[in-house]
Amino acid sequence: MNAPACSKSQEVPRELLDALPDLPRDGAGPVFAAPWQAAAFAMTLALYERGVFTWPEWAATLADAIRDAQAQGDPDRGDTYYGHWLTALERIATAKGCVTREGLIERKDAWDAAARRTPHGQPIELD
Repeated sequence: MNAPACSKSQEVPRELLDALPDLPRDGAGPVFAAPWQAAAFAMTLALYERGVFTWPEWAATLADAIRDAQAQGDPDRGDTYYGHWLTALERIATAKGCVTREGLIERKDAWDAAARRTPHGQPIELD
């Protein structure tokens, strides 16, 4: 993926990056085309660092999300990688009891409603 880097993560151990061969990166580490991608990456690292899951568990969950998307017709051009990352993050956070499925749905609905009522160019604020 040749998207410009929007944000760079803090130093990530090389062995973690090496376990994710499809991760968009440059010589300095992961690259992100949008701020939400960096946020999802950072949340994943924070949960891992807190011991919520192991890195092999994460890699397997991400691989499953990618495999599921490909089975549903994802063309796998690289531009959907962080969408799969977010799907995997939701799955593992739910499986580990960090959040409920209902809680995720409520939060997504709240963000959608906030985005609809926010004028273009203004920051989105949740109630």
